[in-house]
Amino acid sequence: MVKICVVAVGLSALLSADGFSMHSKPSALSSTLIEMASRNTIVSSTNWANRGMYNSREKSKSTPQYKNATETSPTPQDPYALLFDCDGVIIETEELHRLAYNAAFKEFNLKINDEPVEWSVAYYDVLQNTVGGGKNKMFFHFRNTTGAFPSSSEDGTQNPTPTTPEEEQDLVDRLQARKTDLYKELIAEKAKARPGVLELMDQALADENIRVGVCSASTKAAVAKVLDVTLGPERRNKLDVCILGDDVSKLKPDPLIYITAAEKLNIHPSRCVVIEDSIVGLKAAKGAGMRCIITYTTSTENEDFYSLGCDAKIPELGSRGITLGMIFDPIKQDPKADILVGIKD
Repeated sequence: MVKICVVAVGLSALLSADGFSMHSKPSALSSTLIEMASRNTIVSSTNWANRGMYNSREKSKSTPQYKNATETSPTPQDPYALLFDCDGVIIETEELHRLAYNAAFKEFNLKINDEPVEWSVAYYDVLQNTVGGGKNKMFFHFRNTTGAFPSSSEDGTQNPTPTTPEEEQDLVDRLQARKTDLYKELIAEKAKARPGVLELMDQALADENIRVGVCSASTKAAVAKVLDVTLGPERRNKLDVCILGDDVSKLKPDPLIYITAAEKLNIHPSRCVVIEDSIVGLKAAKGAGMRCIITYTTSTENEDFYSLGCDAKIPELGSRGITLGMIFDPIKQDPKADILVGIKD
């Protein structure tokens, strides 16, 4: 049985800026990821009509009309934004993702050199802190970790090992679709919000000067189930923005998802605070020019988040009793103020 356990040394620089597509090759991988994560480049305004995002909260709020999200002179009366990642932040789901991937691999009878494909806990920890998006994780595994795509079989029919980029993409697409179905079944059975998340979200939703959103690299099919189960339909429908992996052309650690959220909300990135749990998410938030609070999990607690620009690191929002005022009051008084002083790790 192929159980891959590797160390994370050097892996964070392996993804290209554009992420994996069916034509990506290992030779294209570079340190662009690190350069992007440290860059504060904001794209211009976009037509959002077909983005697949929603903004269903009925507001009495007054939104400032910036020409675009790159404006640099907001006033103290302008709104702020609190943006949540989903997996690992709203709910600790990474182990459920791993179990769903392994179940899909088993159903497809994936084998490399006659050994079944299975992702260990240690290896998946590396993947989730290195590669954004489920399909990208599989491409990374087959093209870089194993250096080979697997054979597979479905309904008793043996499928040959993919030999073209199109065949590789087709296999990954089918695996991801089945994994998503299995993941949704696990979510329905085991989903539970992390301590303090719903309380903080409710405070933000009740505040007339705070916009609230969810930005996740996962697919709509997967995240929708998580949000329905953990947030409930009433709270979910109050969100000002929800941007998922299907809505953007580049996934985390690229900052596009958070840049898009700032533009959609028409709020300058410097007035946005992101709640994340991983290095991949941290790089996306800081690359967009936003504050970032890390609520780490057992798989990410030993990462050096502060060296990458993290503004605060805590185990859980609930464990430290984090409130909206603790986050935004210092920023309102001084845009450059430190946050969660005396509370963060």
